[in-house]
Amino acid sequence: MTDMRWTNEFLDSMREQSDAPADEAVRSLFAQGMVGSANELMKQLVAKESVSADQLPAPLRGYFEQSARMPSWADPELIREGQAVFSRCGSLSVLALVCASLPTCYAGAEGVQVLHLTARLQTDTKRRIVETAQMVVDVMSPGGLEPDGWGIRDAQKVRLMHAAVRYLIHQSGQWKPEWGQPINQEDMAGTLVTFSVVTIRALAKLGYTLDPREAQAYYHAWRVVGYIMGVDERLLPEKYEDGARLADTIFGRVFCSSEEGRAMTRALIELIEHIIPGNIFDGLGRTLIRHLVGDSTAELIAVPPSDWTKSLMKPLQLLGWVMDEGDEQNVVNAKLCELFGRKLMEGIVWVHRGPERPPFRIPEALRESWNVRGREQQL
Repeated sequence: MTDMRWTNEFLDSMREQSDAPADEAVRSLFAQGMVGSANELMKQLVAKESVSADQLPAPLRGYFEQSARMPSWADPELIREGQAVFSRCGSLSVLALVCASLPTCYAGAEGVQVLHLTARLQTDTKRRIVETAQMVVDVMSPGGLEPDGWGIRDAQKVRLMHAAVRYLIHQSGQWKPEWGQPINQEDMAGTLVTFSVVTIRALAKLGYTLDPREAQAYYHAWRVVGYIMGVDERLLPEKYEDGARLADTIFGRVFCSSEEGRAMTRALIELIEHIIPGNIFDGLGRTLIRHLVGDSTAELIAVPPSDWTKSLMKPLQLLGWVMDEGDEQNVVNAKLCELFGRKLMEGIVWVHRGPERPPFRIPEALRESWNVRGREQQL
């Protein structure tokens, strides 16, 4: 049953809405001749890890000051609890991001057009995945959503980059009006719930079922991120259960097969196979994607059929720290998938992001608890 807060009529209207404060900041930059192109602006934002007011053009100072404000309903304790869940999940959180959250985004046929028109479909897929992983780590690390935390800064910059992309796409003349606004409110909300609702569901399929308080805390942290990133508060329901209903409503509206979505999925699977060393994990990435997003979504984005690694899926429930130590095969399978997640994280750390981009950053506490080696340890 559709929640009456999110009718088709309402969500259709959200497809025509973008993000006025960020859009106005970008328009002002161009009107005053302070930046040569939207691409130049995005490169500058990605290259600079920290942003201080005196380094910013005047039109951006007000934006960064305003967008750093936390909502009145933000609960610091819930945020800390949500971040603690992320810390405990370790490699499972990486699997959920790469093999559930990102593929779910690729099933949104209209939203994925943005990636296609900004030439980040296949050529920059690797970098985009790494940048997304960096934001997730920054947001969900301890202190990430405190004043001047990495998570807040990342969310502010991504929000501004979204505005720059909208400006660039409108200037290109290639956008179809029937797609709504580029990076519109419905698509932003749909993407946001892939990092909260979809991740929580994926963790359950991996055996780590959160209790109601943990699920609410994890969801709340991402709800705060959504606010910082300019998502309409009507698309930020308070309770996790309502967020899950909104997710299903949006997915039911936007999921559709597209060549762009299929290409993104191919590139993602190729990246997984490229950054995981050796052959022991061959096929496991695509099998995990199909397992975590479900067959119907997997078919939309053309995930190849599972191979022998499908035999690992049933024992995956044992990953949630409830392993039967007496079943040697289950223990081996669980340990194999944990190792896969850790190697995936190490591969992301290792990926070169380009000469103008800083190396991937993981707080030392998380690196130690996850047993993930840094670049310097892999040399």
